[in-house]
Amino acid sequence: MNYIITYRLLGIAMMLLAVGELRAQNSVTAASEQVNRKMVKLFGIGGFKGLPSYGTGLLVSAKGHILTVNNHILNTPGIVVHLYDGRRYQAKVLVREPELDVALLKIDEDVDFLPHFVFDKTAEKAMAETGDWVLAFSNQFKIAQGDEPMSVQRGAILTVADLKGRRGIFDAPYSGDVYFLDNIVCNPGAAGGAITTRKGELLGIIGRELKDNRIDTWINYAVPIQFKIEVQREDKKTGKSIMEKESVITFVHKALMGNYQETVKIRREDKGGYHGIILVVNAVSSTPPYVEEIVSGSPAAIAGLRPDDLILYVEGFSVPTIKIWRETLKQYEPGREISMQLQRGNKLENVKLKLANPPKTVN
Repeated sequence: MNYIITYRLLGIAMMLLAVGELRAQNSVTAASEQVNRKMVKLFGIGGFKGLPSYGTGLLVSAKGHILTVNNHILNTPGIVVHLYDGRRYQAKVLVREPELDVALLKIDEDVDFLPHFVFDKTAEKAMAETGDWVLAFSNQFKIAQGDEPMSVQRGAILTVADLKGRRGIFDAPYSGDVYFLDNIVCNPGAAGGAITTRKGELLGIIGRELKDNRIDTWINYAVPIQFKIEVQREDKKTGKSIMEKESVITFVHKALMGNYQETVKIRREDKGGYHGIILVVNAVSSTPPYVEEIVSGSPAAIAGLRPDDLILYVEGFSVPTIKIWRETLKQYEPGREISMQLQRGNKLENVKLKLANPPKTVN
C-alpha cells in the first residue's frame, strides 16, 4: 500500500514538474517573439577579408533608430536593414562612441510605430548578477534574413568582470565591466545582438569576437547597458580635455535627442604607468618575464624587486610571457597600485608596486 502511495506521489510530482517546464517554455517563447520584433538584421557590402559582412542591431525608437556595435560593416556604404516583418531599408550612421564601442543608425525612409527597446530612466535598473538566466538574440552566421526570426540561445551569467580583449593586433575598444556568459554567443554576425532576461528585458549588447589578452582564449560576453565608463571629450568653451561618465543608456538617450558629443579616443597604449623594470631580451615569442635589472629610485626599486626575479602574476592574472606582461601593464595607469607575485630563487614573493608617471629622461 505504501508503495502505491509513493508511486502516486512521485507521478504527481513529475506531472507538476512537467507543467512548470511547459509554462517556463511558453514564457520564453512569448519573450522571444516580443524581442525579435525589436531587432534588425544588418548587411554591408563586404570587402573586409576574414570578417563577416552582416551583423545585428536593436531598434531603439519607433522611427527606426538602431543601436549596434561600432564595427567594420558601418564603414561601408549601402547598409541594408531587414526588419522582423521582412521590410528592407537603407540606413546611415548618425553618431558613434568608440569607448563604448556602439553606434546609432537611422533608417533613411520615414517609418513609424516600430516596436523598440525603451532607453529611459526605467532602463537604469540594477545590473544582473552571477548565475542569472539570460536569453541571447542575434543574427549569428547569417541564419536570419527577411522575416526569419533571430537565433535564440538560453544561458547564464558566469561572472561580471572587466574586459581585456583583442582581435588580431587591435585591443578591444571597450574596457569596462561585462557579463561573461556560459553560452557561445560571440559568433560571426552576432555583434550588436541582445542579452535579455527570460521576460525579454534588455540587459546588454553582445560584443564582437575577441580573445582575452590574459589567457589567449575566445570569450563570450555582453556589455551591460547601464554600466558607466569614463570617456574623454573636448570642452566646447575652454577647448581642454575633460573626463565624463557615459553608458549605453546615456549614449542612446542623448543621441536620439541629437546632442551627443563624440569623444576623443583614448590611446590604450598610453595608459600604462611607469614601473622601472627592465626585462631580459625577448628572444622568442614565449620568453618568460625575467627581470634583467631595476632602475634606481623607480617604483620597482621601492617595491623591492631584484634582478633574476621571475614575474608570475599581476593582479591575480598569469603573465607567462614578456608579451603578455607588457599587454597587461598597459591597462594600469599612473598612480595605480598593483599586486604582483614573483618567484625569487625557490620562494614565492608577493609585492605591491605603485605605478608612476614616466620620468622625462626615460624614453
